[in-house]
Amino acid sequence: HGGAGWFASMTEEEIQGIKEALNIAADSGYEVMLDGGTSLDAVERAIIILEDNPLFNAGRGSVYTSELRQEMDASIMSGEDRSIGAVASVSNIKNPIKLARKVADQTEHVLLVGEGARSFARSVNQEIVPDEYFFSEEILKRVRKIKQSAAVEKISMNKIGTVGAVAIDINGNLAAATSTGGMTNKMPGRVGDSPIPGSGSWAQNNVCAVSSTGHGEYFIKYQVAREVCNRIQFLNADIETASKEIIDELDEIGGAGGVIAIDFNGKIAMPFNTPGMIRGDKTNKTDLEIKIY
Repeated sequence: HGGAGWFASMTEEEIQGIKEALNIAADSGYEVMLDGGTSLDAVERAIIILEDNPLFNAGRGSVYTSELRQEMDASIMSGEDRSIGAVASVSNIKNPIKLARKVADQTEHVLLVGEGARSFARSVNQEIVPDEYFFSEEILKRVRKIKQSAAVEKISMNKIGTVGAVAIDINGNLAAATSTGGMTNKMPGRVGDSPIPGSGSWAQNNVCAVSSTGHGEYFIKYQVAREVCNRIQFLNADIETASKEIIDELDEIGGAGGVIAIDFNGKIAMPFNTPGMIRGDKTNKTDLEIKIY
């Protein structure tokens, strides 16, 4: 997925660019598995492509904090052994999802934040880029408009979304990954759901894998990604019912967003309660289809 939110202001050129990027990301992740890679490798590869594209609110396209900087969050999880790697409030990291994978593979920890995560990035030779890499006049104008507007929430939610991917490979291993620039004009140090296990990402073999996108505070409070899997595991719900019910419940309390989810049989659900969610899926039985609304 490329985020849930309000996309009415997008130009036709942006829409086509978004669809093309999501197409490339899904195809690339799928090819990884065809070449013998794992579902974990596949979701990481898909996220890297979206982080490198400035049309998405992750990596290069991340929105600005109230202090006009980018602070990014990301997580990746394997359903096989529940290994998790995550980073939060990181700046100048070209691909936060790569760093999250390194946390999972090369440390005993789950989550690294801020300067500690940046120091770790240096130690494992992850690419650190200057502020100019993230510069966007359009995004900068948006945050400045918010600062001058009374209708802060409506405007700041205009580009609410994260990017995310879920996958199941030939061995039945599930994986999930999520990456975000957060919310426009957020307080410095604010961390959303994307790097929080069970909120932004969750993967559990023989159950499901989920990536969330939306108003992170609600997704943290209700542990949305894990909740989808809980309803499958303990209530015997199917993937569509489990994911739609929790998104509907969020809608009732003002929580905006959506999820993409895949179960252990490869069934897929992508519910959302915002006007749109950029999403697509590809399987060995269906061709890729990208949708926004």
